[in-house]
Amino acid sequence: MPTGSTAHVRPPCAPPIVRAWHRSLRALRRGVLALCLAGAPACADDGQPRENTRTLLRVALPGDAAPRHLTRADLHALPTRSFRTTTNWTDGPQRFTGVPLRALLEDLGVGPEATIALRALNGYRVEAPANALTRDGALIAYLRNGTPMTPREKGPLWLVFDYDSDPALRTETVYSRSIWQLDAMTVSR
Repeated sequence: MPTGSTAHVRPPCAPPIVRAWHRSLRALRRGVLALCLAGAPACADDGQPRENTRTLLRVALPGDAAPRHLTRADLHALPTRSFRTTTNWTDGPQRFTGVPLRALLEDLGVGPEATIALRALNGYRVEAPANALTRDGALIAYLRNGTPMTPREKGPLWLVFDYDSDPALRTETVYSRSIWQLDAMTVSR
């Protein structure tokens, strides 16, 4: 080959395992592209927007063979409460809207003597007596400032308290129970 030529020089042949890996990667890319081009319907079979039918909270109750899967629509069907408060994890006052934990527990038939274990997407866990959480006015928030929360924004669910309403809610114990990215609840009696 002449000096200064821009002709492509073919590298030595790759080992069979590398060639197989490249074929698999190309097939995977084609599959992903096909799925993207096909597009998923915006609604589930029942006409509900997919966002309303996706499980947001799994609840395990004593005596149930499998956990209950609560969707945004399930949570919206329960009583709603909103309050504006400041938190240690956000800038300025925030408006939270969601289901009072008391209303959810009553709907599930859970009494105040139960113990509630809460788990976040990142594995953080907290356990507390139901009566302590409901007495302090815990709210399972699904909106912050009128907008659904993503996991990056501490959602989709965040157990919050109206910290500004009572100095007793500004303690390490209450702060440690303020679990964001909430995705599972286990009830024990």
